Amino acid sequence: MSSLNSIRTTLDAWTGTVAGAIVAGLERMVAPRVVRLVEDDKGTFALETAKPENMAREIAFADGKFEAASLAQIVRGSRVEIVLRPGRFLFRPLELPARAADFLDGIVRAQIDRLTPWSATEAVFGCSAPVARGAESITTLIAAAPRRLALGYVGAVSGFHPSAVAIVTEAEDGSGRIKVFEQKSRGAVDPARLSRTLQVVLGLAAVAAVAGSIAAGYLADSLSAQESELERQITQRRAALGGSDGGERSPLALLERRKYDSAASVIVLESLSRLLPDHTYVTELHLGGNKLQIAGITRDAPSLIPLIEQSQHFTRATFYAPTTRSPSDPGERFHIEAQIEPRNVP
Repeated sequence: MSSLNSIRTTLDAWTGTVAGAIVAGLERMVAPRVVRLVEDDKGTFALETAKPENMAREIAFADGKFEAASLAQIVRGSRVEIVLRPGRFLFRPLELPARAADFLDGIVRAQIDRLTPWSATEAVFGCSAPVARGAESITTLIAAAPRRLALGYVGAVSGFHPSAVAIVTEAEDGSGRIKVFEQKSRGAVDPARLSRTLQVVLGLAAVAAVAGSIAAGYLADSLSAQESELERQITQRRAALGGSDGGERSPLALLERRKYDSAASVIVLESLSRLLPDHTYVTELHLGGNKLQIAGITRDAPSLIPLIEQSQHFTRATFYAPTTRSPSDPGERFHIEAQIEPRNVP
């Protein structure tokens, strides 16, 4: 449990630092226009802006509203600093050790109920820049006022949609202005909200990374199984083609033997065309298995038998039908059959 708390604390600190850096960078790049409303002793406010506007120099505040018709156009999108006169605040000096300078805001918040009549939730407060008093101590001036006083002025300008509203006063010792309250609009970037957003984004990224890792492992196992199955099928096909029985009974050996045991038709036709004389015409040819039958017309049918027998591609040549001769034929009509010797070369 302690380890989880440690991790959460580290994460909060890291995201808070990153969010603060982002907000600071954005504010430096896109700094809003500053509009100041400075209160005088009569309770009216003087308008201070970088670009003078065509409006009254003095703005009255009555019934919780600033009485200026064109103030909304000037304030919209700007940073408004309402500088209240020091008479509205209670000032208290505070002396602290020098090493407390880095924790000044927290120390003031913890002691505000001791230094003022109000608690930290009932007041708005701030402190001036610390001033060194020797090597061991520093002093600062605390300014505090009732919260309802500050919220009345903040509410008067919030309806004009400024980017931020701050309550400021002049230090009674003349050391400068002290900011006691600041409120940013909803459209402004809030470091705390941005820090929470960063934590959500990191959480979603971690979940996505875990899901991606699980999916990658599942896909890897699935692809490995498919690869193994393909290798098994390839091995079976190779065994079937390569002859797992071995020797002459393998399919490749049978195919090889069939190639040499069967006569090639092209070679048979080529050999027969070389053997027959020019006056011989073949009108029919039948090739079945290792038997050849031809029929045609020639001048001397008996001389064809020795010619066929002399070839290394044919054996046992004989007439399988009588040799005839008709008046319309230019020669004798013969019918010869022979056994083919498979030699798959011309």
